[in-house]
Amino acid sequence: MTVHADVARERIEELLRTAEERILRRWSTIARTPADELHDLYQALRTALGQEQQDLSDVRGLLAELSRARARQGHTPSDTARAVYGLKEAVYELVETDGDPEALRGFIWFSRLIDDLGLYTIETYAAAREKVILDQAEQLLELSTPVVKLWDGIVAVPLVGTLDSARTQVVMEKLLQTLVETGSEHAVIDITGVPAVDTEVAQHLLKTVVAARLMGAECVISGISPQIAYTIVTLGIEFGDIVTKATLADALAYALRRSGIEVGERRRTRVAVRTEDA
Repeated sequence: MTVHADVARERIEELLRTAEERILRRWSTIARTPADELHDLYQALRTALGQEQQDLSDVRGLLAELSRARARQGHTPSDTARAVYGLKEAVYELVETDGDPEALRGFIWFSRLIDDLGLYTIETYAAAREKVILDQAEQLLELSTPVVKLWDGIVAVPLVGTLDSARTQVVMEKLLQTLVETGSEHAVIDITGVPAVDTEVAQHLLKTVVAARLMGAECVISGISPQIAYTIVTLGIEFGDIVTKATLADALAYALRRSGIEVGERRRTRVAVRTEDA
């Protein structure tokens, strides 16, 4: 770095030190962020700039925390970028008022530094936001694939919507975990809410059944509508020895019988009442 560059940089450092309160207040207004939330970042930047060998690790660490927090809170990328680039605008207003040529030259160096930190902030924000989205997707998958206990030794997985590889993985994991926890020997996989069954969906169902069998549980697939049955036959999909039923009630009745519980129909008896005249 040349002598002129050193002088210009020292002038910026001096302004950051002597006009801290003014810069922080203006930065807070531009960034639309309370000044106390920016204070630690400002101090870390001042400390780094005062070192002979600039170490911005602390500054980057604070910016990463800021980015992750704003990503979780739902702030936009523009809001996050403004929180960093606002400092550059606040310092420029001070340099312009000061009018010192060395300060103007130093601001060019300072502007490039803030630009780099701003890009780092946006990259960190994007990574944090992507993680938030992935976490939310996993939570939605778990909520959309509940495993419920229908009877002692019998559990059911009611599926609604499209069945893809990611969702099948969640279904298998939750079903196997529930089988272990409850000691159930029968599982009903209900696809009444699945709009269509193609070769890929059928393969996912077969994998789930095989996984349950390895745990010692027998599976029944229910919710086979006439349209789905026709599609399965047309595509030539073979379910082998897997038991299928048209309704969840039929599947439950089958599982109960396999468990040794007799299921009978409840019949209504019509009783005729005759009223005699007094």
